Amino acid sequence: MSVSKYNSEGYYDPTAYGAMQTIEQEQRSLRAFRPIVYICSPYAGDIEENVAAARRYCRHAVDTGYIPIAPHLLFPQFLNDADPNERQLGLFFGNALMSKCSEVWVFGKRISAGMQAEINRAKWKNYRLRYFTEECQEV
Repeated sequence: MSVSKYNSEGYYDPTAYGAMQTIEQEQRSLRAFRPIVYICSPYAGDIEENVAAARRYCRHAVDTGYIPIAPHLLFPQFLNDADPNERQLGLFFGNALMSKCSEVWVFGKRISAGMQAEINRAKWKNYRLRYFTEECQEV
């Protein structure tokens, strides 16, 4: 968006121009900063449905101005969740990523064992926790 130095009647208007420049600059800086949030939602069980839900939750984070991190969308791509050692490794990686996030967002009313471990860690480390419904409404 380009701001004109002239008003709608064609007259030079430095006051309006200055105000509009300031507003435009503030909007650009808001778009430039996006806090990182950790997405906590179920993976085990109905994996196909849970992955689709996690994608929706990440999209919600993006649409509201955040950068989502969802380890359960990333690590199962190359770690075997059925192997207890690899599952523990994935949880460890997730904890490392959680430490880089400004908030932990918990989605849904069902809290899986993995989610509970993430919530407990977030509480222990005093990370900000926010809870959302499956429809992405904050509770």
